[in-house]
Amino acid sequence: MPHQPRVSYAIAPARPEAHIFEVTCTVASPDPAGQVFRLPAWIPGSYMIREFARNIVTLRAECGGRPVAVEKLDKHSWRAAPVAAGRALTLSYEVYAWDLSVRAAHLDATHGFFNGTSVFLAVEGKTDEPCYVDILPPDGPALQTWKVATTLRRPAGNPLAAPAMGFGLYYAENYDELVDHPVEMGGFTHARFEAAGVPHDIVLTGRHDCDLERLCSDLLRICTWQIELFGTPAPVDRYLFLTMVVGDGYGGLEHRASTALLTGRNDLPYVGMHEHTDGYRTFLGLCSHEYFHTWNVKRIKPAAFAPYDLATENYTRLLWAFEGFTSYYDDLALVRSGVIGVDDYLTLLGKTMSSVLRGSGRLKQSVAESSFDAWIKYYRQDENAPNAIVSYYAKGALIALALDLQLRAASAGRKSLDDVMRLLWQRHGLTGEGVAEDGLFALVAEVGEAGLKGAGRRLSRWLNDAVEGTEDLALDEFLRPFGIEFRAEAAAKGASLGVKLAGGNGEAKLANVFDDGPAQRCGLSAGDVLVAIDGLKVTAASLDGMLARRQGGEQVTIHAFRRDELTTVTAELAPQPADTVKLASGKRVSAAMRALREGWLGS
Repeated sequence: MPHQPRVSYAIAPARPEAHIFEVTCTVASPDPAGQVFRLPAWIPGSYMIREFARNIVTLRAECGGRPVAVEKLDKHSWRAAPVAAGRALTLSYEVYAWDLSVRAAHLDATHGFFNGTSVFLAVEGKTDEPCYVDILPPDGPALQTWKVATTLRRPAGNPLAAPAMGFGLYYAENYDELVDHPVEMGGFTHARFEAAGVPHDIVLTGRHDCDLERLCSDLLRICTWQIELFGTPAPVDRYLFLTMVVGDGYGGLEHRASTALLTGRNDLPYVGMHEHTDGYRTFLGLCSHEYFHTWNVKRIKPAAFAPYDLATENYTRLLWAFEGFTSYYDDLALVRSGVIGVDDYLTLLGKTMSSVLRGSGRLKQSVAESSFDAWIKYYRQDENAPNAIVSYYAKGALIALALDLQLRAASAGRKSLDDVMRLLWQRHGLTGEGVAEDGLFALVAEVGEAGLKGAGRRLSRWLNDAVEGTEDLALDEFLRPFGIEFRAEAAAKGASLGVKLAGGNGEAKLANVFDDGPAQRCGLSAGDVLVAIDGLKVTAASLDGMLARRQGGEQVTIHAFRRDELTTVTAELAPQPADTVKLASGKRVSAAMRALREGWLGS
């Protein structure tokens, strides 16, 4: 590490009440032709152009105390005028931070959080150089108890280096590293555990009554299992779970040695809680998902992401593998590590299957297409999304499941998707070589051939057809050798209108109208508000009960508002669709089935 990097940043929570971070970037030897600065347009892991530059409020440059002219080149780029040789250039700017999500920055009188992509301008031509970042404390006596949580490195031997969990100087090897370590500051709660010799920190910001001992115990099992899956040592020296606790929220974003999480406080465990709640299982699955990304996508990457181009879209057809396979392993890690039981896992798996079945978009868009179009479709869903797109997370997870089960069954348990993931780690994660768009198919063929001659080529072809096609997966067939019973049934009694309502218990406003359903056929549209069915008032709370008393084929008269205009339509109701999957361990299970299932689920 150089004694003094030629690029240095400072960031201060200058005006928490106005949600303003003040940032400076000092360049010791700026470009003689005029130094260009650029802010990323997106953040890795969230595949949508987000235009972070829109939050820059003011920007100015100076050299030796004198102002330097700055020209804006495009929506996220600026060029400072040339300065005298040997003189440093400092760019100062304010960033508005009021995005309470895992993707950008948020600041108020209770805490501050930021991802580097939303606050640190890249210095063109110097992004491969090391840099310092000085994280400054807020003003005011009420904020002097704030601490800092980040996995940015502290420069060894530097007297200005930040103390543990404190404000001060941090270090990054290059710009990519700088923006891949989010920062939380405030009066958070902190706990620590050690998995496979690696310290893991949990930080909770916001009011909560979390049983930290239980949370640490469960995460210890999950993290240890994942490290052992890929093989020690872990690819990080330490790991950090940054968690924002709110009344109602959900989200996660992976980073190279940490994750930013958003969760509802009721989804956290509490002292005296005996059984896992649905919310807590969901939160553990989220933690597991983001932790698995430490290997799969942060180090095992599509070739299109090696390196990232943060100025524009980076297209790949492989998100079904990097997000979908991760979505398969997130809940699988819970059961294999012993955090949840087999029955709970099968319930979670059934919910994933149901979510895919409920969207007709799965019959129109492949997961490869969904991956490529994430930038304009998956991350920009509208009222027609269920009819037009398929989730590369959910269906990608089911493809991973089907592939895993087929590998295990064909090889009598000698080979599995675990072997594919380990091979990816050896060939790509440890080498930094990106995965080619067709790279997964060759690896599956190689693993399959090693397990049973002929299975590899067959499964490679199956995988290609599954990710490029729109056929439903034969999940019943793949689960049968493992003694798992598959049943698809209606979620409710009575009839269906083929709609999904917007949230809330008030008016019955249509959020989605499903393809070729009764509502669509009679002319109802998303945004319409149902007023009455057969002359009786309908609300969001009463609609299901009204439909439960009717049968498919019955005709009903519906009054609805579209904008401020009342319309009357006649709809022929449909039977409730069999789109709810229930999985269960079979009652008659052979020794071979039991062995396969134990190898798969670990119990």
